[in-house]
Amino acid sequence: MRLINCKTLKLEFKELQDAPPYAILSHTYGGVTFADFNQTGREKLVGWEKITLTCQQALQDGLEYAWVDTCCIDKSSSAELSQSINSMFKWYAHSHKCYAFLTDYSCSESTDEDFAKCNWFSRGWTLQELIAPSTVMFFDKQGQYIGTKKDLSRQISQNININGDILTMTEFDAIRTRLYACSVAQRMSWAATRKTKREEDIAYCLLGIFGISMPMLYDEGGRAFMRLQEEIIKETNDMTLFAWQTSDHDVAKSFNEMHPAAKT
Repeated sequence: MRLINCKTLKLEFKELQDAPPYAILSHTYGGVTFADFNQTGREKLVGWEKITLTCQQALQDGLEYAWVDTCCIDKSSSAELSQSINSMFKWYAHSHKCYAFLTDYSCSESTDEDFAKCNWFSRGWTLQELIAPSTVMFFDKQGQYIGTKKDLSRQISQNININGDILTMTEFDAIRTRLYACSVAQRMSWAATRKTKREEDIAYCLLGIFGISMPMLYDEGGRAFMRLQEEIIKETNDMTLFAWQTSDHDVAKSFNEMHPAAKT
């Protein structure tokens, strides 16, 4: 994986098992790409401020490295993109701090009720980014600290239908054990109303939630979700997957209304 050296703002390649402690960014829109990162004038690009804020916060937290998906993955390489997506849950899980920036929330202007209604909580990719890290720190659009997922677990779980105890755990082994103890249908329900920009990503963003690896085939449409279900069947005897698929099941109905091409 590539990490940003927060002091030099240069990319360095590290194997995960040898990686120094690092912070990781969770966000909902694009930014500076891998191709743009080493170009002159990068400071003027949309998204550069997000990188500098991440690095500054990491240094404040005693971390010299950070990971930001837009610039740490060379998305022009299909092989690298596929490997990265399959590794994403693990990368978030091994981070020392995860910083989630809420671009539609302001500590000075928004209410407590507005917090869990932020766009960040409706996106597909941010589900694993909420669950996997031991520590998630939320910041508003001005970069002001809001709180951790543990501090805010009640608000989050009440509004987005996810088990509150998973959000309060601070050790990955405990998080993973509790996650895999949840039924397939329950985990599917967490993603039922979430959205992704690309159709295939509604399946790909759930790989880590189910401990599944599979190749990325963009432009396959709803077939990606069918492949995900096939892989889940290979790994578990949990029959709630089939209950979730039935037409009169509330979770399946909700998911299929949001993602009609994902029906089997």
